Amino acid sequence: MHIQESGEMYLETIFVLSQQKGSVRAIDVSEHMGFSKPSVSRAVGLLKDAELLSVDSHGSLILTEKGLDIAKKIYERHTILTTFLISIGVDENIAADDACKIEHHISDETLEAIKRHISR
Repeated sequence: MHIQESGEMYLETIFVLSQQKGSVRAIDVSEHMGFSKPSVSRAVGLLKDAELLSVDSHGSLILTEKGLDIAKKIYERHTILTTFLISIGVDENIAADDACKIEHHISDETLEAIKRHISR
């Protein structure tokens, strides 16, 4: 399944926030990403329609198995790319920002090569 970059960003954010806080609500995503509540609400609706997340009776966002798989993949890409960029001398903050931009476009082959390089 192909998901747009913005959808990947939302899934990754929900995943990261859930690791930090446990329960994640749309307002948490809005504050973390700096997006308006209506924008987040629309994205949540689209992700629900794609069966990538659900919302419980308390308003908590819960990644489905499919959504969690995508979120973990994007987060792993982000982490690997950040580590790699730092290892070649890029400032930590710049590395994290650049990794966020690259993670949605890098091929699996290139990412695997970076993983092999880092593990050496």
